[in-house]
Amino acid sequence: MAKGYIIARVTVEDDESYMRYAHAAAVAMKKYGAHVLARGGRYEPLDGEARPRNVILEFESYDQAKAYFNSPEYQAARAHRLGKSVGEFVLVEGFDGPQPQEH
Repeated sequence: MAKGYIIARVTVEDDESYMRYAHAAAVAMKKYGAHVLARGGRYEPLDGEARPRNVILEFESYDQAKAYFNSPEYQAARAHRLGKSVGEFVLVEGFDGPQPQEH
């Protein structure tokens, strides 16, 4: 089964509210089995606009990642972020099976 990934790019406008969001989201991440592949840390724009906060979450499946995002736990956490940050969140399905060979 292909893994699911949530990729978030965020500009935080209110640190206190965002910290409440991050703590509450961590509870939902644990419940839905998220593995944090990247969170914060060093970044460098390579092409296009960058945001200073970048997060990559890995889930066992696309459906599990979607269930996490739509869960009551995450939506309650999300309420702390709305209006206090600007960002893009995208759900991406990983490869199922061997990766394609480059030529």
